[in-house]
Amino acid sequence: MKEYTIQDMEGNDVLITGGLGFLGSNIANRLVTLGANVTIATRSENKIRNIKGIEKQVKLIKGDITDKIFVKNCVKGKDIIFHLAGQTSHITSMENPHKDIETNCIGTMNVLEACRSVNDNAKIVFPGTTGQVGEIDKKNLPLKENIRDMPMTVYDADKLASEKYLMVYNRAYGMRTVSLRLATIYGDRQEVTSGRYGITNMFIKRAMCNEIITVYGNGSFLRDYNYVGNVVDAFLLSSQTEKTNGEYFNIGSNTSTKFIDMVKMIIKNVKEITGKEGVFKFVPWPENSKKIDVGDMVVDYSKFNEFTGWYPKVDLNEGIKKTVEFYKDRLDDYI
Repeated sequence: MKEYTIQDMEGNDVLITGGLGFLGSNIANRLVTLGANVTIATRSENKIRNIKGIEKQVKLIKGDITDKIFVKNCVKGKDIIFHLAGQTSHITSMENPHKDIETNCIGTMNVLEACRSVNDNAKIVFPGTTGQVGEIDKKNLPLKENIRDMPMTVYDADKLASEKYLMVYNRAYGMRTVSLRLATIYGDRQEVTSGRYGITNMFIKRAMCNEIITVYGNGSFLRDYNYVGNVVDAFLLSSQTEKTNGEYFNIGSNTSTKFIDMVKMIIKNVKEITGKEGVFKFVPWPENSKKIDVGDMVVDYSKFNEFTGWYPKVDLNEGIKKTVEFYKDRLDDYI
C-alpha cells in the first residue's frame, strides 16, 4: 500500500482542548516532534503524567470549555485546533445527560463561535464516534459513511449534534472543519482503571495485575480496534489538507476481531512481555450495557484513504504489544 506522509509542522500554532487526555496527549507528543508550537487547554492537571518529557515544550492553560471567554482567548491566533475536550463515557452520558450536553454540545459550540468571532480561518478537527450510527445490520458491514445515523446513547447523540454543528459552520461561514468518526481506540496514555474509558486498556491492566478479565456472553461479538498511533496520524493528516474541509470520515481498521480473540491477544502479550499470567471468565451481559451496545462493528476507512492516503499501519496484535510495553514500567502512574 502506498505510504502517506505527515508534513513537518514547524511554526504552526496548535491548540488542543482536552490536551492532557488520552488522544490529546498523544497528539501533543507527536506535534512536539514535528516542531509545532503546542498549547494545551485543560480543566485540571490531574493527567499531567501524559506529557511527561515534553512539559517544557508545550504551553499549558487551565480553564473550562464551557467558559466562552476562556475559549475565545484560547483560539486566538491558532492555525489548527484539535477540539478533544468533553465527556467521553457512554455510560456516564446516560447517568448524567445534562452534563454530557453541557461539555460536548455547548463546549463545541463555544469553540465554533469563538473561532467565528476571532479566528475564522483556523482548521478545526473534531473526534466523533462510529457509535453515532447506532446498531448496524450485519449486511451493512463494513460500515461506510452513507449509513443512517440512529445513536443509542446520549453521548453518541451529542457527538452527532456536534458534528452537525461543524458542518453548518463550514457551509454557512466557510470555516475549515472536519470530524473523524473513531472506532474503538486503545493504546499508550489511556486510563486503565475503568471500562468507561477503554475496555482494551483496562483488560491489559487486569492481566498485568493478575486480576480476572470478564467477558460478556461468549465473547463472539465483533469489534474494530485501532491503535492510538494510527489515529494520531489520521488527525494530523486531516489537519494538513484542505480536501477534508466540511467532511466527516470513518476511522477504523476494516478488520473485524472477535472480542474474545482480543482478550486472548492481551493475555498472550502480557505473558510474553511481563511474565504475568492473565485469566478470563465468561459472565452474563449486564442489562444496562446490553441495551446500549451497538453489536458487531467493522469500519470501512476507504473514504478517508481516498482523501489523505491514510491507512492503519499498526495492527491489533502489534498495537497491544506496544501498549503493554508502554505500561510495563509506568503502570503505577495510571492506577
